[in-house]
Parts: sequence; structure tokens; C-alpha cells
Amino acid sequence: MNAAAPKQSKSTPAKTAPVKSTPARGRTLRRVEPYIWIAPSIILMGIFILAPIFSVFQRSLNDVSRTGKLKGFNNFANFTNVLKSSAFSMVLKNTIVWTIAVVVISTVLGFMLALVLNNEFRGRKVARAIVVFPWATTLVVQASAWNFIIDKDYGTLNTLLLKLGIIQQSVNWTPTPAAYFTWEIACGIFVTIPFVTFCVLSGLQSIDASYYEAATVDGAGYFQKLFNITLPLVKSSLTVSTVLNIIYVFNSFPIIWTMTKGDPANTTDTLVTYLYKLAFYNSKPGEAAAVSVIGFIILLMCASVYMIYTLRKGDDDL
Repeated sequence: MNAAAPKQSKSTPAKTAPVKSTPARGRTLRRVEPYIWIAPSIILMGIFILAPIFSVFQRSLNDVSRTGKLKGFNNFANFTNVLKSSAFSMVLKNTIVWTIAVVVISTVLGFMLALVLNNEFRGRKVARAIVVFPWATTLVVQASAWNFIIDKDYGTLNTLLLKLGIIQQSVNWTPTPAAYFTWEIACGIFVTIPFVTFCVLSGLQSIDASYYEAATVDGAGYFQKLFNITLPLVKSSLTVSTVLNIIYVFNSFPIIWTMTKGDPANTTDTLVTYLYKLAFYNSKPGEAAAVSVIGFIILLMCASVYMIYTLRKGDDDL
């Protein structure tokens, strides 16, 4: 006789299948999640970058009191006054000469120095530490040191040349504003070389040695390796360092201000020091904002060229 099957108790609840999230819900979460992660960065950019840019544009288009109060739209009078100023064309020319000279010369010298530091030799670590020192020192200290070096009465340059017998009496190394501006460019080049050197050096160290070995086997010389292997492979590093240098040098304030303050009569001013004078010396915040907008547009054009080049390069790689 078969035993009767045990009956299920009425008090025992029936088991239910676990509720699964719908595929649509998961897709929505995956779509929104990246924006959640980047939201803090976007908020910070809006507060510390976009808001000040909007404020500068707003001031450039309005009459602004000395206390910073906006008085209303002035029909682009700030830009008109700036462009009509006799000093602005000279300042703009100085800025272009300053930027091109510092960026081009520092890029060439930095590239050559990177080639040297990429080789194996005794004391290479010490040499790299010495090269990075000017970049690690503040620009105000560097500019003050250069002012001390070229001083006519107690400068170290005259002292050294007198002791070596190269000159018989102290030389005035800054007889004209153009000469002083040249020394400022030299100081800018000196403090910019380390940045270019280490950007290029990082690219050089990523090149596989097998390329050079194969080129040597094929009978390639030093300059053939340089132009056919080294330059193409460090081109991206050079491009990035050049774009960043243009931005940094264009906006550089401490060197010009510490050495000459743009004097005499704006002959050594750049756009950054000139707008500083307009805002805080001449009490013209509206015109200073207009100069800032002009500088922003120039840098935006440079950045746009870089972006177009980068996008075209990406399309070619695809």
C-alpha cells in the first residue's frame, strides 16, 4: 500500500520568482552613468572658467565704473577706444614677436637638448636635474635674477667679462627699450626650454630601438634617422608642447612685469601687462576687458588650428 503524499501546509507561502530589472531600465542607467561621473567637473568648469569668461565679455560690451558696476551697453566703445589707441598696435606687435620668438627658439633648442639627454652618458641624471631647475623656479625669481645679471653697475655679466679681460669697462646691456625687450625674450626662452625638452624626451624614450637598428642595417646615416624616424615619431609630442607653449607664453605676465613693467611708455608691454595697466593703473576696466577678449580670440584661433589638425590626423589614421 502506497503512503499518502504529505500535504502542503496552508500557512507556507508560495515561492515567487525574483523580480528582474527590465533591459530598458539597464540601458537608461548605462546611458546616464557617464554624465553623473563627469557632472562635478562640468560644474567646476562652469563656475571657474565659463562664468569668468562670460563676465569679461559682458564688461567689454558695457560702460564700467571704477567700482566695477556695469552702466549699460556702450555700442562697442571699449573695443573702438582700444583699437584707436596708439599704444595698442605696438603692444600687439610686441606680443606677437614675444610669443613667436620664445616658442620657436625654445622649441628648437629644447629639441636639440632632448636629443642629447636621450643618449647614455655618465651623469645623465644630474644633467636632467639641472635642466629642469629653471622650469621649477618661479618666473619672478628668474626675471629678478636676469635683471641682476645684466645690470650695468653691479651685474654679474659685466663682472665676469671684466675679470676675464674680454671688456675693459662696464657695458650698458639695455641702452634702448628694444634691447631690454630682447633680454626679456632671452629670459623667456631660458625658462621655457626645460618644458619642451622633457615633452620631446618623453616621446624619444617611447621610440622602439629596433627602428634605428633596422635603419643602421640599411645604411642610414644620423640625419636620415633624424628626419625619417625621430621627427615623425615625436611629432605629436612637439605639437602638444608647441600649442601649450603658445598659450603659456602669450599669457606670461611675471617676466615682463618684473623686468620692465612694460616701460618706458608701453614699449616693452605685451597684451597681458597692458590690460593690467588699463584695469589697475588707468582705471579703465571696460577697455581692459576688451583687450582680454581680443587676446582670447587670438588664442582661440590657435587652439582651433590645433583641433582641426588633430581631427584630420585622426581621420587619416582611420
